[in-house]
Amino acid sequence: MVRFCHRHRIAMSSPESTVQPLTSTDYLKQVLTARVYDVAIESDLTPARVLSRRLHNTVLLKREDQQAVFSFKLRGAYNKMAHLSAEQLEKGVICASAGNHAQGVALAARRMGTRAVIVMPTTTPQVKVDAVEALGGEVELAGDSYSDAYARAVQLQQAQGLTFVHPFDDPLVIAGQGTIAMEILRQQQGPLDAVFVPIGGGGLISGVAGYIKAVRPEVKIIGVQMNDSSAMAQSVHAGERLALADVGLFADGTAVKQVGEETLRIARELVDEFVLVSTDGVCAAIKDVFIDTRSIIEPSGAMSVAAVKQYVAEHDTRGETYVAILSGANMNFERLRFVAERAEVGEEREALLAVTIPEERGSFRRFCDVIGQLPNGPRSVTEFNYRISDALDTGQAHVFVGLTTASRGESPYLAEAFQRAGFSALDLTHDELAKEHLRYMIGGRSPLARNERLLRFIFPEKPGALVKFLGLMKPGWNISLFHYRNHGADYGQILVGMQVPPQEDAAFQRFLVELDYPWVEETANPAYWLFLREGEPAT
Repeated sequence: MVRFCHRHRIAMSSPESTVQPLTSTDYLKQVLTARVYDVAIESDLTPARVLSRRLHNTVLLKREDQQAVFSFKLRGAYNKMAHLSAEQLEKGVICASAGNHAQGVALAARRMGTRAVIVMPTTTPQVKVDAVEALGGEVELAGDSYSDAYARAVQLQQAQGLTFVHPFDDPLVIAGQGTIAMEILRQQQGPLDAVFVPIGGGGLISGVAGYIKAVRPEVKIIGVQMNDSSAMAQSVHAGERLALADVGLFADGTAVKQVGEETLRIARELVDEFVLVSTDGVCAAIKDVFIDTRSIIEPSGAMSVAAVKQYVAEHDTRGETYVAILSGANMNFERLRFVAERAEVGEEREALLAVTIPEERGSFRRFCDVIGQLPNGPRSVTEFNYRISDALDTGQAHVFVGLTTASRGESPYLAEAFQRAGFSALDLTHDELAKEHLRYMIGGRSPLARNERLLRFIFPEKPGALVKFLGLMKPGWNISLFHYRNHGADYGQILVGMQVPPQEDAAFQRFLVELDYPWVEETANPAYWLFLREGEPAT
């Protein structure tokens, strides 16, 4: 948890700023009179029942993913453009955006019959680019972050005489976003302890904080940022706008290098606390929202849920009521693979370990026996990567294994349990290199893999499936390669290399029949010989 002092008003010192500070009363009036409902709906405030039971607190999800552009951003964009003159609308508008604001501007422009030029970072997910173009926006990609795109948009604005629609540092945009807070207080008139708000440039939290602190000042406003994109938290702490050299791009919707002057002023005055969340925590939160709503939220949209979980864990709260604003759902489908891989680690439902076992027959079976005897009950294997090797001639094999956990923070104790059983073990649960890369790179050619046969099996996802496999193997056979990853289905796809003497082929065929698992032999597969086997395949 990150806490910074607040409620110290600061001057807006940038010579480029055209924003004049408004009072809380001014913002309250602006929110109450904002023009957003020509394009926006009053989104649901949905109870997250499963998550609430798990956290022993009431968690309510403000569903801005339900908007026409799957994000809250159309509120502020439309409110700003609804106040433009006929002359300004005739010339057209321009904005810089990581995606969601762009869709809001494009939709508003189409509704008002004006031209919209949208400058987006080159890192913007394609789903957002396609959505903007489908709404009639003229897209130009520039730079790696919002700040880079903003610089290019300023150039185009000056060259073409367009009106700039800022994504966050504009009172009319801030007021449009503040209508979310107006809806929250109308929908939840009972107990409300805190509202968790994702922050990019600060427009959303400025509007939400401005309204809630004017109407119900006892409600905490908690700002949420990624730990690698925390421009607002750092600027509040420093008392001035800081420009980050780099920002993480996983939560691209909040990847802002420098926050606004007006949004910083409001955040310093009205935001109670900041919570910084991790990539793994956000992946786990995306899964939590899916379990409760069957909706898939983008990383920036799930940050608030990750922060609620972190806040509850650190404060040990019970019986409180929290609102988490789900700011958007513009998720690239291709990202779901990464999210699924990291969600279990983010929730600490999975431990990742490197375990060293003797490179000898029977050691794999002993290793599996240890898994079955781990403390706090039996564990399921979620991942297993192994390749026979004599690279160091040590007589030892290094296995990458994933195991389900019974509680958070358990991975070090599992590593200790393997140590006590005589297997050296290294906890990799929080090792970014291992999670991101090494788990996919274990293997390669081995001169020890003589008489190796490669087979793909489908194992039932139930206790004892692997033990049955090992129990039916003849003592003289050896496992030289094993790869498995749980993908949430009721069956698992497993790749196994087995060293079987040629004269025992008949016994091997009987083994496959008795095992009765679906299988395909891949020993002649050219990709296997290219990457995993020395020599040339037999013809």
